[in-house]
Amino acid sequence: MPVLALDTSASVTVAVVADDGARLARRDAPERRRHAEALAPLVEEALAEAGVDRRDLTAVAVGTGPAPFTGLRVGLVTARALGFALGVPVLGVPSLDAVAAQAVSDLGLEPDDEVLVATDARRREVYWARYRVVAHEGPHAVPVLETVAGPDVGPAAAAAEHAAGAVVVGEGAELYPDVLDAVDDAPLVPDAAVLARLAVARREAGADQPTEPLYLRRPDVHEAAARKRASDGGAVPVEAERAR
Repeated sequence: MPVLALDTSASVTVAVVADDGARLARRDAPERRRHAEALAPLVEEALAEAGVDRRDLTAVAVGTGPAPFTGLRVGLVTARALGFALGVPVLGVPSLDAVAAQAVSDLGLEPDDEVLVATDARRREVYWARYRVVAHEGPHAVPVLETVAGPDVGPAAAAAEHAAGAVVVGEGAELYPDVLDAVDDAPLVPDAAVLARLAVARREAGADQPTEPLYLRRPDVHEAAARKRASDGGAVPVEAERAR
């Protein structure tokens, strides 16, 4: 039975994948600021292309980041709402894992090779994690990976300190070529079809797949201070402070 997968950690990507890992449909949009507007139509288009009624879905897989707060929240809320409405499990997969798995397949990496994934975290920073290849191809034709460092967020130069001996991939690496040497023809952002295959393989292996978001830093907007009482010198309104 089919699985719907979606990821909004970077651009918006949606896929429908069969239980055997075959991709039935995929839709992508380059939206970076309007995830909410782009996601719902892509879900409908992907289901229609696959010829799948949403009531036939057996699970919803979702990328858990790391990513900026607003875009990532759209995907997680949508996945949880669909799972609740359909009565199916929601399977969380770190978005960096999906990029790493695709890199192993696309680049022909072998067991014990290592790959560092760096994605755009804005503010001149990257989200990154380093992985070791356990098996080039496991269940559902997806690589088996072990996380050896990260995930973390920081300047590209800090990520580069963990890149020695690893193949470097991801959009974040391409943004900072002076410190991160990305290989050619490597994936830049998550592919929802790869994310779905990872989710199915990990579900069958009995792995825990929480859907808590990986933000790695505080939201851009937060409460600046508590309201002062009039007796303390007058009421002071609480304002949202935008992090610089």
